[in-house]
Amino acid sequence: MIFMITETLINNLIMENLKTELKHKIIEVLNLEDVSVEEIKDTDPLFGGGLGLDSIDALELIVLLDKDYGIKLADPKKGKEIFQSIDTMAKFIEDNRTK
Repeated sequence: MIFMITETLINNLIMENLKTELKHKIIEVLNLEDVSVEEIKDTDPLFGGGLGLDSIDALELIVLLDKDYGIKLADPKKGKEIFQSIDTMAKFIEDNRTK
């Protein structure tokens, strides 16, 4: 029982660290100089009403996945569901990363 709780806590910490790392990388890669990590909520949409990212930004995120996490996005249509929010990106990275 204690092992399960500890494992869950560790997994939660790993996921929170990944989300924070992602926010920093998105700000840097997309040159979002007027946005802070604290302003990006885990569930906010990245495109449209949220950060207001566009299709060029989506391409930059695809490159980020490949370069930093070793994930090649074979189906660009899948990007729409992956890049919904920080939560969806972090889950996808955790499930598919090679780096």
